[in-house]
Amino acid sequence: MAIDITMPALSPTMEEGTLAKWLVKEGDTISSGDVIAEIETDKATMEVEAVDEGVVAKILVEAGTEGVKVNAVIAVLAEEGEDASSVQPSSKQETPKADTPAASGESDASEKSDVTPKSDKSVEPARQVSKPPLPPANSQDGRIKASPLARRIADMKGLTLSDLKGTGPRGRIIKRDVENAQPTPANASSGAMARPDGLILPQILDDRVYSPDSYELVPLDGMRKTVAKRLTTSFMQVPHFPLNIDLELDHLLASRAAINAAAPEGVKVSVNDMLIKAAAMALMDEPDCNASYTDNGIAYHKHAHVSVAVAIDGGLITPVVFKAETKGLAEISEEMKDLASRARNRKLKPQEYSGGTFSISNLGMFGIKSFASIINPPEGMILSVGAGEKRAVVDNQGNLVARTVMTVTLTCDHRVIGGAEGAKWLQAFKRYVETPEAMLL
Repeated sequence: MAIDITMPALSPTMEEGTLAKWLVKEGDTISSGDVIAEIETDKATMEVEAVDEGVVAKILVEAGTEGVKVNAVIAVLAEEGEDASSVQPSSKQETPKADTPAASGESDASEKSDVTPKSDKSVEPARQVSKPPLPPANSQDGRIKASPLARRIADMKGLTLSDLKGTGPRGRIIKRDVENAQPTPANASSGAMARPDGLILPQILDDRVYSPDSYELVPLDGMRKTVAKRLTTSFMQVPHFPLNIDLELDHLLASRAAINAAAPEGVKVSVNDMLIKAAAMALMDEPDCNASYTDNGIAYHKHAHVSVAVAIDGGLITPVVFKAETKGLAEISEEMKDLASRARNRKLKPQEYSGGTFSISNLGMFGIKSFASIINPPEGMILSVGAGEKRAVVDNQGNLVARTVMTVTLTCDHRVIGGAEGAKWLQAFKRYVETPEAMLL
């Protein structure tokens, strides 16, 4: 009996992926545990191991194919003694029912009228049972039924829902209907896109704005699509607010120099490593801030799992330092070097870049003075770190002195964390940064 090889789900949120490379070919004999393919997800390239043994009878999805759905059959194995040439998939690949005219409730009358079924006297025609049609979703009372996602996309594209035909149940307008539609003539003629607030934005790739030969269009890869989708959702649906504070770094920089001087060969602690540790300690001091919003309640986490933003080709990824409050600076430093290196090569496992409870994004090395990051759901806060620079500061004796000062901005999910809680966390974080010895207690 044929054995199906299906597209694996490499992370809890994975719905589809790119079959980047086959490491076997038809006719090869494989055993359980053999690496047979490489799959690209939105964040990483993962190796896929065989679960069963047999002969690769047919490869159904070619290398380089994008958008392969999870659990779709990608190849077929023949068991020992089975004729590989006659092997067929044991299960049919699923296709969205809404894509077929019958499922969407649509029919082409002209096609039906041109096709006359052949008569077969030996077979009695099936009895036709007519059912009363379901009432359309968008009629009579003026209500337009559309999914929330379809409404948002329509707003962004400047579409009028009443001009669209829904292909969902009972004529409901769904995502596919809006994505396939074009802006209304009024907006298209002006090369603009209308927003719900009335502001008109130019269509960046409209030929009336930019000549087609004046730009090069690079298709979105899986990572950029995912980042765009998740951050847009976060910015629009998570009520957030920023809090910022200035920190003096002179004591921390002196401590870092002393630590690196005494550290074993090969160990070099960075300022970012010390900020990770300080953030984790502050989360333990203010446990109300180490939390995530869920529909069932607020999840208060027992450990500080700190996500650290790492820029890579095509986007960014946030590997996680788990239980950072329990780790020393040397261990955090070594772990971050390994995670960042494998992140840039897209070799991280899904469990290494998911499960964080708090994020840090540091653009100080680029000279950015201050900025506010978008929250990385389901985390409740993200810290944006600016550059340390010499500034004039009035000390406790009233003297004007030069200090190395860094501005940080904490973006909070207001469903979870109030202004007072966020301020308390920043005060705890400030204490650890300005008095790094406290992290040893």
